[in-house]
Amino acid sequence: MKANDPSIHSWIQIAPDCDFQLQNLPFGIFQTVDRDPRVGVAIGDYIVDVYALTQHRLFDMLDIDDPTVFHRPYLNDFMALGRPIWRQVRERISELLRNDNPEIRDNRELMYECLVKQKDAQMLMPVKVPNYTDFYSSIDHATNVGSMFRDPANALLPNWKHLPVGYHGRASSIIPSGAPIRRPKGQTKPADADAPVFGPTKQLDFELEVAFITGQATVLGTSLTTLEAEEYIFGLVLFNDWSARDIQAWEYVPLGPFLAKNFASSISPWVVTLDALEPFRVLGPKQDPKVLPYLEYSGDGNFDIQLDVTLQAPGLEQEISICRSNYKYLYWNMNQQLAHHTVNGCNIEVGDMYASGTISGPTPDSYGSMLELTWRGTKPLQLPDGTERKFLHDGDIITMRGYAEKNGIRVGFGEVRTEIMRAL
Repeated sequence: MKANDPSIHSWIQIAPDCDFQLQNLPFGIFQTVDRDPRVGVAIGDYIVDVYALTQHRLFDMLDIDDPTVFHRPYLNDFMALGRPIWRQVRERISELLRNDNPEIRDNRELMYECLVKQKDAQMLMPVKVPNYTDFYSSIDHATNVGSMFRDPANALLPNWKHLPVGYHGRASSIIPSGAPIRRPKGQTKPADADAPVFGPTKQLDFELEVAFITGQATVLGTSLTTLEAEEYIFGLVLFNDWSARDIQAWEYVPLGPFLAKNFASSISPWVVTLDALEPFRVLGPKQDPKVLPYLEYSGDGNFDIQLDVTLQAPGLEQEISICRSNYKYLYWNMNQQLAHHTVNGCNIEVGDMYASGTISGPTPDSYGSMLELTWRGTKPLQLPDGTERKFLHDGDIITMRGYAEKNGIRVGFGEVRTEIMRAL
């Protein structure tokens, strides 16, 4: 793919540490005071108005019958056109932005119509999410949790290395970066109490995750193989799976997460395509024991994506780093996740979101949740002002960032930033 060539450059000035270099070109939905919601592509500090490109006939050579798919409040209609069209559009935008292409570069009026400064735009939910699934695919996270709550010698449950464990979550409460969350209320049962009590959670937590989005649908009763899966995956976003640990501890037996999870999940607004991430493929962890044939996958199924989490507490001038992990640590890759999800005939839809589960690494500074970072509150985080955190407080701001970097090229996700507001 020419768009991934590290030697190409844009006529737009882009800082070396910017997430949105020419080799990235992620898709999202934006609006401004004079532009209603529509498809945009990030480049440097700007957004390319994709619908404006079509209005100036810059997509006439592409196989797109209805250019109004780019003038919609979600990416779903564009994604439904399929991977060959996704690739055509990304390659054409890359071509238009290269420093040797004068089509937009030398036309000031056209440049004004097709480019918007990111600081002047509001980013919206990129997709309409019909269904949401959350997996549990980090072996380090699963081992840590199993060690805390069960026997450290048998931290993983018997099924964990045989299938990608997951549950169906709540699609309606997925929100974009910048939208605050309310501290949830629910039932908890203190250790010294005989009966449960009701009130705001005292153990609010983040979970560092990455989610993939499907851009194609399947028919009920059919399934996908691990080889077919990527033809259905449009791209990835950062995902914060907010959790209320004390509510979860009381409610999860016998059916699993419910009110402890469904109150909010936050995502980054830019969807980074699989094509943009192609140069950053790496092998995943060795899977032992051998998986069943339908889950077999050979080749580089993981991606080397650096993931960072910061905390900004009320009264602190600067955010502090609390976690540095990597997407490559996942035991089960997205191909295996989607193959397992559909093996029973479950149909998937355009815009479905599939989160990875908390992505923890092998060292304490790479643990992807407060539950692990503070080891269930027994090792509180010490903040610069002398205060501490076992779990999150009202007014805290959690920001997640992610990027892949190689050969001087950085392909990033931007950020998902969320402030915690007090319970009502």
